[in-house]
Amino acid sequence: MTDQFDTSERHRKVPSHEIAYSKLRDLILFGQLTPGQSVTIQGLTETLGTGMTPVREAIRKLTAEGALAFQGNRRVCVPCLDLEQLDEIAFARLAIEPKLVGMAAVNLTDQRVADLSVIDEAINAAIQSGDVSRYLEHNHRFHFSLYKTAEAPVLLSIAHSLWLRFGPSLRIVCGRFGTVSLPDRHRQALAAMRNRDIAVLTSAMQQDIQQGIDLVRQSISES
Repeated sequence: MTDQFDTSERHRKVPSHEIAYSKLRDLILFGQLTPGQSVTIQGLTETLGTGMTPVREAIRKLTAEGALAFQGNRRVCVPCLDLEQLDEIAFARLAIEPKLVGMAAVNLTDQRVADLSVIDEAINAAIQSGDVSRYLEHNHRFHFSLYKTAEAPVLLSIAHSLWLRFGPSLRIVCGRFGTVSLPDRHRQALAAMRNRDIAVLTSAMQQDIQQGIDLVRQSISES
């Protein structure tokens, strides 16, 4: 009975509104929609290749999460962060994400560390080539592949929401300062994973997060 249930879950058809949400979320996370950029709902249906109803539902959900804001005339945009909002996000990220790292550390396997190492190689290649979109995508994959290992779904959901609010501003940083200055303490983190050194791993990831926050704060202050 359990096997039949698991099989049906694996093969269930993904609802169109979930697909629209995932696609639109990725546009926000990985820089295709930048802070302040206004887009029409009709334009998003064409970009996402889906119907108006799923797009509206995706917009509703992302608006509730603070990743989008309505502008009127059937337009939405990614909100621009100010320093006060950044301080709140920074406080929450630095409280939640290092906790996830510490919880994940006790569940790490050699295979998971090897998988994270492959993702980090892709991050390094993106930094060297100046490929901002690939950097943002693989950096997100690195962090959340690690965080998922914590098996803490409530904290993971909060972390996802915080990245939706923070990620677009990191895209602006990429355009202003280039990829060579982007946060990357993953080499130290991977070494700590291999040594099973939770304290060093947590410290490396905390520094990685803080570096990104500092660059966004500098960008906002100078704009």
